[in-house]
Amino acid sequence: MELLKELIITTIIEIVYFIGSIFVVGFILGFLRTKSIKNFYGAIGRKSIYITGFIGVPIHELSHALVAVIFKHKVNKIKLFQPNNADGTLGYVKHAYNPSSIYQQVGNFFIGIAPILGGIFSITILMYFLIPNIYNEFRITMLSSINEMNLINLVSTFKELIKLIFTVDNFTNIRFIVFLFLAICISSHISLSKADIKGASRGIFSMFFVLMILNLLGVTKYISLNMIITYNIFMINILFIAIIFSLITYVVSLLVKLIF
Repeated sequence: MELLKELIITTIIEIVYFIGSIFVVGFILGFLRTKSIKNFYGAIGRKSIYITGFIGVPIHELSHALVAVIFKHKVNKIKLFQPNNADGTLGYVKHAYNPSSIYQQVGNFFIGIAPILGGIFSITILMYFLIPNIYNEFRITMLSSINEMNLINLVSTFKELIKLIFTVDNFTNIRFIVFLFLAICISSHISLSKADIKGASRGIFSMFFVLMILNLLGVTKYISLNMIITYNIFMINILFIAIIFSLITYVVSLLVKLIF
């Protein structure tokens, strides 16, 4: 009985290490999105969401669909963008899976959080092609904090990216203006809906079961503390990108509210 108790506690801790940062950032993004939409709606009306939605929503839904395919779910129907839907749903992906497949059950978690990862990936690609100098500087700073495994350096990474973005020269560069607009569109729709969170939650239970079996077999003993710290520093660095551009979107929404 004591062994089972220890096994369950160990598995819970591992789950927190693995997905804790993702869920915390997910809630932060959801909060910022709710506030931003409220400001945009109050200033311009519902149609204001279409300005960002025609780019952000397709990336959100394609992220779901791509990860669904990776985890062998059957994608039955996909709507990338439907601005005039009566219930306000801007897009969706309907998919089905085999409940007897652990792999597909675990996939529910990754399908649920896919918009966060897909949005970050899209913004990073845009940085690489449109503002490569900022991308390179950020990459160097991020790798430095990972190599040193220093959590304090995470704050430095955050500050460094903000300083790199907000310069006078950048706002006179058309490539940067294009990047900023696209990044705001993506980050406006990067957060998870209630359906996304519900779907991801289903996958957590399967992940817990798989991890518990691996712990029982002694497989996880090969995962060192350094590996766990490195993973979390990497994830937090990446997730910072989503937070920064969601904050920028929120600031823009406040300015729009003040102007209109």
